[in-house]
This record gives sequence, structure tokens and C-alpha cells, in this order.
Amino acid sequence: MTDPSPAPGWTDATIEAAVLAAVDAERERAVDLLADLVAVPSTGGSRAESDIQHLVADVLGGEGFDVELWPLDLDALTDDPDFPGMEVERREAHGVLGTLPGHAPDLGRSLLVDGHTDVVPPGDLGAWSGDPYAMRRLERDGVEVLVGRGTCDMKAGLVAAIVAARAVRAAGVRLAGDLLIAPVVGEEDGGLGTFALLRHGVVADACLVPEPTDLDLVPANGGALTFRLRVPGRATHASRRTEGVSAIEKLVPLLAALSELEARRNIDVHPLVRRWPVAYPISVGTLRAGDWASTVPDLCVAEGRLGVALDETPAQARAALEAAVAAACSADPWLRGHPATVEWWGGQFASGRSDDPDLLERIVRAHHLAAPGSRPPETYGAPYGSDLRLLAPHLPTVQFGPGDTRDAHAPDEAVPAAQLHEATRTIALLYLAHCGVL
Repeated sequence: MTDPSPAPGWTDATIEAAVLAAVDAERERAVDLLADLVAVPSTGGSRAESDIQHLVADVLGGEGFDVELWPLDLDALTDDPDFPGMEVERREAHGVLGTLPGHAPDLGRSLLVDGHTDVVPPGDLGAWSGDPYAMRRLERDGVEVLVGRGTCDMKAGLVAAIVAARAVRAAGVRLAGDLLIAPVVGEEDGGLGTFALLRHGVVADACLVPEPTDLDLVPANGGALTFRLRVPGRATHASRRTEGVSAIEKLVPLLAALSELEARRNIDVHPLVRRWPVAYPISVGTLRAGDWASTVPDLCVAEGRLGVALDETPAQARAALEAAVAAACSADPWLRGHPATVEWWGGQFASGRSDDPDLLERIVRAHHLAAPGSRPPETYGAPYGSDLRLLAPHLPTVQFGPGDTRDAHAPDEAVPAAQLHEATRTIALLYLAHCGVL
């Protein structure tokens, strides 16, 4: 076997072939492991969110990893001035880190794989073809897909990373650098798990986040800030509505102002996100107003999401929205004297960008070798927030994983079975190329 090198290097073809053969032999076991993870309804804030951490810790231990499992100090973390926010209440949460120690860490490079285990709620059960937590193998347009909550976002990516490590060991390959796999909680509502992981002192030479990217490379994310507008009105009996002020109606000019702000913020965007029709969207997701049908409502509360541009700070993004709301209020006779207020709450996802062409090149080449003849990965930034923005300031980070984000959070969420396998093959070869072998 070849000696590892700090520069991008590749093992000989016989080693790569042995590892890929080992991945192929594990194809059905990967599907079974994904079904086991999907069966745990690990929605944010639930007891199952901790249960799945224990399950993955056991799996990693069975694969030869040195496993650390610890309860997160939620009070200390949420009191940290840099805490990224949280939208659900948690009584407990756990961190997990599996380490496969390298055999020559001074010669090789370490790689961290960071993958979240929490999922969003299933929503309307009637929109599903079956139990969201009982994974099913179905066919869509001639393609086998694995259906279940969390298959796409992102338990399949985590399974690919684990099975890839299993295949490397099964092929008898000794990695020079350390391989670390960290299942994390709380990604969907702010990034609690990854924030805790970094505060725990975890370091590595690079990081792979196997989020669903349709097997493309995503080294950057726009951010997302959760806001709340409180729009005041003046209550009166509905039969005398002209003598009151409807808070719902006063939301209308504010919505127009947000639409204009969104248009301005998307005129000239970073080249990495030009593929998206709206790279930095602003949307309102919930509305609450009034407490009686025959009363003019005196308060309307609107909650939504503000996209944060690449290389823009959250403070700059907040200031832009607050200025737009203030301008709209000053132009309205009622709101001028009774202005709407803006609150920032819940998940606060900054934008993030990582620049490591060597890491990107290793993944591109690994994919070429793992899936010859398939579509080469594209490189772009994503319009959604992720844990990449927490990791990128500390170590080179890229997202690469099976599944398409259009299926994430949807009923009958699914990942193509072939993509799960292709991702596993690619990640296994990435381990060889990045960590080096002895």
C-alpha cells in the first residue's frame, strides 16, 4: 500500500477496488440500517431525539469506533452568547462522537463527518402512503426509492458514512488519519448538536456533511433568520369597523414592503447561488389575529423567515428587514403613530461559505471512480441554512449526500436507493484519499 501524503493523493487501484467491492457487499445492510434509523421518530425536542443518538452510538461502537456519549449541558449552551438559537423545548439532549483512530495521524489527515439525526414532524398523515416511520421500498418513474420520514433529510447520508467506514475496515484497509463520525441533534431548529460538538472541542482537518445534495457539492449556504412581526390595530365591534383599525389590513403594506425588499436583495447575488430563482427568500409562514369573528382585530402576529446572503452577517440582514418595516410604517397614517415591531426568535442561521478546492477535488475524483459514467457533481451554494455555517469558520466543510432537498420535509419523503449506494461508494473512496492509507 502507498504511504499517505499531506497533498491530494490516491491509493492504487487494487485497494480502491477492494473497498468498492466491500461497499457493494453491504448494499442491503445499508438499506436495513436506514430502516432502523427511520423507525425512531426523532423529531426535535422529543425523547426519541435522544433515543436515536444512543442507537447510532451503539452502531458506531459495533463498527469499531471509539464512542463518546455525553449529555448536553443545555443551560450552559443556551446561555452562550454565540448560541445559534432553538425553536423547540428540550429537557435533554445527547452528543455522540465516534472515532476510528488513524494508524499514522502524523502522516494522514483527519476527517469529520457531521450528520444530524433529528427530523421534522410528519405533518398530515393522510398525505402519506403509509406509516412515516416504517420505511418502504417503492418505485417512482422506474426508480426504486426508500420512503420514510428522514430518509432524505438526512439519515441516508449518515448511513452512507457509517457503511463506507464498515467497508474500509472489511477490506482490511488501515487509514492513516483519524476518521470521526458525529451524529448531532437539533439541526432542524438551529444547530444545537453541532454547536455543542464544537464547544466539546472536536477538531479535524476537514468536514463532510452528508446532507441531501443530489450528489452535488455544496460548499456554501445562505442563512435563515426567524422573525416575528407584531402589527397593532384598534378593536371595535365589527358593525362599526370603520371606527376601528384592522391589524390584518395593516399587515398588507408590510407584506408589500417585504416583497420589495426580497426583490432588491436578489438583484445581484453571489455566483455560487445564481442558479436559484430567489437565492435569499423572505416568506411569512404563520399568521395569528383576532379572538372573535365580530371584533375588528387589534393585533396581528406574523412569523416568517429572512434569507441571509453569502458573506452577509445576521446583524446586517436584520437591519435591512427592520429598516424596510420602519419605512413602511412611516408611510402609513396609522402605523406611523402605532408602528409594528420586529422580534427575532427561534433558529438563527447565519450564512456560511467554505473554500477548500483540494477537498472538493477529492470528492469529485472519488465520485468519478465510484460511479463512472454518471453525471459529474456540480458545485453551488444552497438557499437554505445548515450546520455548515457553524463548521466552516473552524475547518474546511462541504455538503455532499444522497437525495434531493425537494423531497425533504415532504409527505412520502424519499431517497433513491441507487443514490444511497453511489454516495456510500464515493464516501468510502474519499476516506482513502483524504485520510491516507498504510
